[in-house]
Amino acid sequence: MNELQLERYSRQILLPNFDIEGQQKLMQAKVMVIGLGGLGNIAACYLAAAGVGHLTLVDDDVVELSNLARQVLYRQDDIELPKAKAAQVQIAEMNDEVEVELLLERLDEDSLAKKINHYDLILDCTDNFAIRQVINKLCHKYHKNLVSGAAIRWEGQVQSFLFATHNTICYQCLYPNLSDTNLNCSQSGIISPVVGTIGVLQSLDAIKILSGCGRVQHAKLRVFDGFDGIWRDINLTQDPECVICS
Repeated sequence: MNELQLERYSRQILLPNFDIEGQQKLMQAKVMVIGLGGLGNIAACYLAAAGVGHLTLVDDDVVELSNLARQVLYRQDDIELPKAKAAQVQIAEMNDEVEVELLLERLDEDSLAKKINHYDLILDCTDNFAIRQVINKLCHKYHKNLVSGAAIRWEGQVQSFLFATHNTICYQCLYPNLSDTNLNCSQSGIISPVVGTIGVLQSLDAIKILSGCGRVQHAKLRVFDGFDGIWRDINLTQDPECVICS
């Protein structure tokens, strides 16, 4: 690490058990962020600021006016630009040492399978259950750690799956048959800070996993009720009929 990097990341390096070693692990890490909406844009922002060396941003959508109330990485001038490109510009201004790759497409199972082995960790920030199940399936198959988040209305949830070291319990166990019908922000609504809260926690789990510093529990579901300001932790159990991990 050079002197500028030591200064930039000095507050993280001061942390017990993190130190220069933890920072170097972040700087060498490669993370794929799938979905650059409310969750992904704030998670990517914190990962870039913390010094994750390589981010691949995956999104096929463009910035719309209705996004700006909760997707705080974007500006009014970004409207109609691809979200991933707009995010890349903001990240470069924040930390130009982070290598940012763009995939302006909606990944299917075949295309994701060809790419996933190049990454240390996957962040699922999507709002589509079919895609979530594909991400879960491939992360489990290729032993890639997965941090998944979701938010709608006043509620949000985060769960991390440490597939690099655990083979049991996956996202499919939690939601084996859930559909996307009426489960999106455009139809059900969302309060902005709830999305930010979940995105920040996704980035925190990712940083702890990548640096090896701090505790992240496999398959613990953390549910946030923003209306009442309540957190609930739920220990997931494996579905004995799960088609992915049983």
